[in-house]
Amino acid sequence: MAQTETLTLGEIETLAFHALTRAGANAEAATALARATAETEADGVASHGLAYIPIYCEHLRCGKVDGNARPVITQPKPGLVLADAATGFAHGAIAAGFAALIPAARDQGIAALAVRNSYNCGVLGIHTLTLARAGFLALGFTNAPASIAPSGGMRPVVGTNPISLAAPDGAGGAALLIDQSASTIAKSEIMKHAREGRPIPEGWGLDADGNPTTDPEVALKGSMAPSGGYKGVGLALLVETMAAAMAGASLGMDASPFSGTAGGPPRTGQFFIAIDAATSSGGAFAARITRLTDEIRAQEGARLPGDGRAAARARAARDGVAVSQATLEKIRAI
Repeated sequence: MAQTETLTLGEIETLAFHALTRAGANAEAATALARATAETEADGVASHGLAYIPIYCEHLRCGKVDGNARPVITQPKPGLVLADAATGFAHGAIAAGFAALIPAARDQGIAALAVRNSYNCGVLGIHTLTLARAGFLALGFTNAPASIAPSGGMRPVVGTNPISLAAPDGAGGAALLIDQSASTIAKSEIMKHAREGRPIPEGWGLDADGNPTTDPEVALKGSMAPSGGYKGVGLALLVETMAAAMAGASLGMDASPFSGTAGGPPRTGQFFIAIDAATSSGGAFAARITRLTDEIRAQEGARLPGDGRAAARARAARDGVAVSQATLEKIRAI
């Protein structure tokens, strides 16, 4: 059994910050990413948390991401904010964009943020949750390097392309948090299995000929299995339209990988929409969403998207997070 060490969320953030700055990120960029790393570990999504810090550091050193980039924020229309990440980390660009998006959405009832020349934004739900905590219904889209083949095809064209919805609960939190990719499983999970030398469950990945495989290395050279077959491909195309075409970012098939050192900056994109749901619903939103979520929770054994992460956050705040000793050794070596 893998050895672990328990860290507080503050210790996770500090460890990530020091590794990132040592690898070449400026304090502002490192702060935003380190905070998101701690939040991701708190949510129980270890594959996107500290395990990714060595990859981020590798990309800082090889030039795949610019640790000194300063996002450029413009607002060409009252309800549309643009953030050019300048090939830097997505997290800082998104945070800077939200600083303009939130007041625009308050003033107008709805506003959008398009992020281009960006990088892996980690767990998309971390960002939509920020908007829900500010009182907005939030939609988020992010594209990724191509890893899903079209229906009937074998060559990847679109990425795993997550989509997220966060609904405010009226008390500074989220009543509902949906965060899912267009693939059966996140690509980082297959990468994690490959690093650990473990087979993947059938249905996660396909080989180069489009056949199911349990070998993570073979799947990484082939393609990801879309969630729900052709419906997952449709979802990936929807996200590609929003996060790449709408944001003016690189298409997944033109983006360099989020792993390894090959290629330059991926220049992928994100797109967020913040809506004043109370106004749009005539004041009925809170009651409607509460009735919906209560009905689900009333069913024995039924699960609501976001409940698992909320429970994990509460445990992490109370007990800390058990982190793989192997991961910690890699980061401390940096």
